[in-house]
Parts: sequence; structure tokens; C-alpha cells
Amino acid sequence: MALERTLSIIKPDATRRNVTGGINAVIEKSGLRIVAQKRIQLTENQAKAFYAVHAERPFYNDLVQFMVSGPVVVQVLEADNAVLKYRDVMGATNPANADAGTIRAEFAESIEANSVHGSDSLENAAIEIAFFFSGCEITG
Repeated sequence: MALERTLSIIKPDATRRNVTGGINAVIEKSGLRIVAQKRIQLTENQAKAFYAVHAERPFYNDLVQFMVSGPVVVQVLEADNAVLKYRDVMGATNPANADAGTIRAEFAESIEANSVHGSDSLENAAIEIAFFFSGCEITG
């Protein structure tokens, strides 16, 4: 097993409903450790830059507007195989297809308002973590 770090974002639909603590409890119960965390309000430029990989997709503008609609909680999670582990803990993008006990099954409102984002690869995790955190903000 390899100790890894991955990025998590608790999205505006979840912060608006004040379920951040419940989501953190699921994360920690799964064995992922929160080694950095902060609540921020994304600007439109930040959201556009973060989701630039989706710029050509039809949902891009709606995604950007959703992500700036309220505060988010950005986190660095650490565990053996953290990227895959967190993808499993999040559950399917569509909460109707998410397994019971996953974050999206328990907290998501819809496929669009699905409460959390997680890195999809170790390479993207490093890029995404650096987007939001400096090294001195991450503790072991």
C-alpha cells in the first residue's frame, strides 16, 4: 500500500445545509485522515480555472455558477491509496446509483448537487491540492 494524498471539496449544496460535519465523519470513519481543511468562497475566476478541464463540456458554465453559489470546504485527505479510497467513499456521481453509506447516497441532493468532489487520479490530486494549499498548510 502507498500513502497518498487526495483533494476533497465539500460543495455549496452541502455547506448550505450544514452537513460538513456529517461528511467529515464518513471520511474519517473510512480511514481517511483530514490533514488540511479550510472553508472558502470561490471566485468565478477560481472556479473557471479549477474546472478548466471541462471548459468544452455543456455543463461547464452551470458547474462554475454552482461552485460559486456558496462557500466550499477544501480538504487534503491522506491514507493508503487515498485517491481510490475516497472515490469509493464518495459513491457514484449520480446519488441514485450510489451505494448505501457513501457520501453521495447519504448527503447528495441530485447529480448536479452531489455534495463532494474528489480527485480522479494521483497526478490530478497533486495539481488540485497545489491549487488550494501551500505545503505549510498541510500537516501529517
